Amino acid sequence: MAVPPVPSAEAGDTVIRIRGLSKWFGKFQALRDITLDVRRGERIVICGPSGSGKSTLIRCLNRLEAHQAGTVVVDGVELNDSLKNIGAVRKDIGMVFQHFNLFPHLTVLENCMLAPIWARKCPRAEAEATARRFLERVRIGDQASKYPGQLSGGQQQRVAIARALCMAPNIMLFDEPTSALDPEMVKEVLDTMVELAKDGMTMLCVTHEMGFARAVADRVIFMDRGEIVEEAPPDEFFSRPKSERTRRFLDQILDR
Repeated sequence: MAVPPVPSAEAGDTVIRIRGLSKWFGKFQALRDITLDVRRGERIVICGPSGSGKSTLIRCLNRLEAHQAGTVVVDGVELNDSLKNIGAVRKDIGMVFQHFNLFPHLTVLENCMLAPIWARKCPRAEAEATARRFLERVRIGDQASKYPGQLSGGQQQRVAIARALCMAPNIMLFDEPTSALDPEMVKEVLDTMVELAKDGMTMLCVTHEMGFARAVADRVIFMDRGEIVEEAPPDEFFSRPKSERTRRFLDQILDR
């Protein structure tokens, strides 16, 4: 079932503006002249074959990867070599990775409290209250005192989502958040992401979960060889793809 849009006085504002973005790893060009606008509250799913540049693109949005050409502007701040600008953008963006990257020696609660205390200088009691609130929101509050190794993969990924939310981001990036999970754990993570979408969070998600794209996305973007080949609303993307390359991709992953 489609997630209804959340009305907002600021909905529709451009929150991410990308112009002519190109990225090389040595002689290999991973991104080729990417131009894209993302509106506040918009939910975008990025798909494509392995090596198409999907993860590199979203990693450029918080300077985990530095681009060599073009511009990336997030909420009015240009991402460049300025540490001040990078810090400002990273405070505005949460990211959830394929692998959970939780600290194994810290409890679930401590994992969620760490960044607000150190990066935002949040008082410990406030950080704990925030962490508990978001752990409850992702339906894992009863696991707060456990260590990551005591949790299933799906539970660990939900902790990773809660940890990102504790920094109060305006934008969430998901880099194949279910690809490392056993099939029976995928749904619980996707359900959590659907709940975020209902709240109007700006989201860019790299995933092959096409059911999630149909239900949640405002736009689906298909990438290949470092380029945006096609972008469209889900109904149009899945039923009337314009590019032959998109059609071949959908035929493979949808088994149609």
